[in-house]
Amino acid sequence: MLAEKSSILRKCWAYACVAGIFLAVFAAYPQLKLWTSGTSQWQGHYAYNDIDEVAYAAYLKALIDGRPRKNDPYTGRDESPESPQPESLFSIQFASPYMVALPARLLGISAPTAMTLAGVMAAIMSAFICFLMVREISGSDWVGMAGALFVLCGGALFAGEGAIGEVLGIGFPYPYFPFLRRYIPAVPFPVFLFLIFAVWRLVNSDERNKRIMWCAASSLSFAFLVFSYFYIWTAAAAWLFCIGVGILLFRPEKWKRQLAILGVLAGTCIVPLIVYAYLLAQRSPAMDHVQLLVRSRALDLDRVPLFLGLAALLVALLLAAFGKTKMNSLLFVFTAVTGAVPFVLFNQQVITGMSLQPIHYQVFIGNYIAGLSLVFAVCLLIDCFRWTGRPAVRYAALGIAIVSVVWGFVECHYTVRVLDGANIARDQALSVGRFLKLEAASSPDPFRDTILSFSNLHADDSPTVAPQNVLWSRHQHVFAGLNWQESKERFYRQLYYRDLEPAWLERQLKSRNFVAMIALFGWGRHSGRLSSEATPLSFAEIDAEVERYRVFYGNFGRDEAYQPEIDFLVVPDDREYEFENLSIWYSMSLLETTGGYRIYRLSPK
Repeated sequence: MLAEKSSILRKCWAYACVAGIFLAVFAAYPQLKLWTSGTSQWQGHYAYNDIDEVAYAAYLKALIDGRPRKNDPYTGRDESPESPQPESLFSIQFASPYMVALPARLLGISAPTAMTLAGVMAAIMSAFICFLMVREISGSDWVGMAGALFVLCGGALFAGEGAIGEVLGIGFPYPYFPFLRRYIPAVPFPVFLFLIFAVWRLVNSDERNKRIMWCAASSLSFAFLVFSYFYIWTAAAAWLFCIGVGILLFRPEKWKRQLAILGVLAGTCIVPLIVYAYLLAQRSPAMDHVQLLVRSRALDLDRVPLFLGLAALLVALLLAAFGKTKMNSLLFVFTAVTGAVPFVLFNQQVITGMSLQPIHYQVFIGNYIAGLSLVFAVCLLIDCFRWTGRPAVRYAALGIAIVSVVWGFVECHYTVRVLDGANIARDQALSVGRFLKLEAASSPDPFRDTILSFSNLHADDSPTVAPQNVLWSRHQHVFAGLNWQESKERFYRQLYYRDLEPAWLERQLKSRNFVAMIALFGWGRHSGRLSSEATPLSFAEIDAEVERYRVFYGNFGRDEAYQPEIDFLVVPDDREYEFENLSIWYSMSLLETTGGYRIYRLSPK
């Protein structure tokens, strides 16, 4: 008997490993491509697959360096008794970065290496957990493997994003495997899948000890999600609420036991939410501006995940209507409820009156919930028609697995190449960060030393490899070290030091320059994807902003030049600059030419 169970277990893990290996390859694909497509030898940097990863990597490096939870790697303003800092998006969502930073610090792993490993490990864990859940629900190793590959490889497609846009000639091939953006949602994503699996086990268990164990597992999973990523924990909360309603509605025969289970689970989930609410109350005022919270009660019915979820719900209802399944079946409840969750996610504002960048639900979690609901619907069909174990099911599962893997490579091919040039340039410039790190050894407080970089790419990436802060970068305002006005004035300084006059800024804003728009008006004005109330910039707004910069430019003095004082200048080596304005306030001495950049030491005059 033991030998038979051991054989079954080995077979089960073999299927799980197939799914895990393919997902690991997809997770490592950008890195593998950087290793093989660079114009020179790889310098050691990680290949990012989303431009926002630079901010997450910068915060991760700060934690690896031992800086406090409330730190700002872009300005060097960290929490201290003398200088308390407000909460930021990063300090509230601390669970995932600490999950990566603590072992990295213990093992002496750098932030770039930790970013690479975090993505691969998250992919493997997601594949294994998704496989175990689908296998248990379907009773088939083949369906478990195919289901895991289908859900995880099809995420971008289920969002109506990714490679499909270029394949059909209707859009831009972005993003790459959304759940693998590091470290969020990559790290909490497998925890979300485990939460669903744990609740299945919780509701399906008859033994008291097992119910306690799975209730604890569900509660701890939810707590981790709460302090990891807003869009995942709110999706988890919506799913838990809907599954609770579904169980009480469709399984009334066991309502006392079910109510007790759900009551305990709800009670334990409230505790982390209380702590979360306290931290949120301490947030920086700039955080609301960055997050683009809008007041709205408008229905949102034009989302691909919503259509897919409703298709799964329709399958479940039709099977029940034709007597093929019973509504009190737990699989029916899971299928119907999971299919309904995307509708709830995109339309909760009808009740709450608040909408917060619903595109993130579409790309990072609602799409995967919709994909999972389709897999549940297939499992329900298999169960209703007693197809479990039939050769046709195995062949169909194998076909779906193959198609999913092929599509995974299609996603990699089209979406990774979008950032090939940036990744090669970032890797070549890694020597700049290493040089600045060596310079920091002689500084009494390197985190407060400031770099002026004329490259947006380098300024964004520098805090991931060097301890110094930067005068301005595209992602600095997502932290709490600066208020919105300070962030704008730093951008003014950036333009001033680059000898860019108000007329230049006017031309850029009127031609919808992405960088200038987000620096001065926030992320919500350049595109309607992030906010339902996004409006294009008016000429009046542009003229007013240009006038503010004109006043700043004309009145530039010692306070503007030396607050903060700039210690290093980094400029691309393939361009010549006059440094007319910068040379008024600073003396320059060339320190090094490396990685395609020139590095200067600046001294106040």
